[in-house]
Amino acid sequence: MTQRVRVHCMSVSRDGIGAGHDQSFEQPFGKAVNPMSLMSWVGATASWPNRTDEGGTRGFEDYISRDFTRNIGAEIMGRNKFGPQRGPWQDHEWQGWWGDEPPFHTPVFVLTHHERPSFTLSDTTFHFVDVTPREAVEKAKAAADGKDVRIGGGISTLREFIDADLIDEMHIAVVPIELGDGVRLWNSPEELTDRYHLERITAPSGVEHHFFWRR
Repeated sequence: MTQRVRVHCMSVSRDGIGAGHDQSFEQPFGKAVNPMSLMSWVGATASWPNRTDEGGTRGFEDYISRDFTRNIGAEIMGRNKFGPQRGPWQDHEWQGWWGDEPPFHTPVFVLTHHERPSFTLSDTTFHFVDVTPREAVEKAKAAADGKDVRIGGGISTLREFIDADLIDEMHIAVVPIELGDGVRLWNSPEELTDRYHLERITAPSGVEHHFFWRR
């Protein structure tokens, strides 16, 4: 079976923004962007892997959230998704935003210009690599044991992999808010239809789910 490079449950505003500027420890999505405004739709589902209590919604959006982990063998993320530090690592004791039980359960390749030793938390191992997007995909596929690779974000990292034509399929949730300023995935999703088929489905939550797959 062919390994695919996939994106799931990535959320942007109606004007294409998925994060703010000036990320900090207190504001992991950057200034002026409340992560709940972008992610509340998936956080409400019963199957979201970050859920810590019982309950949650069922239906179409829960079906999408179940697909988040299906057949994923490795993840690639940008350094900003791991933590807010910039430049050389000053503290190897701090091991990211994800706690002692990270929700990935696979090898994770963190893109950074400042490498540091790999470490394992529960069943997730973080590797810090200074490589091109294509080299990162090669490493992740080798570690994924035949399963697919997920591009986990953030928005700038996702855009790099789109521009390098490395992604086979994507799910992007467009939330019915406008942020006006921030890190933009696109001006319009039609920018990608030269390479991808696109189907949109609007959920009862008001979120418009965009599904892309290669032409």
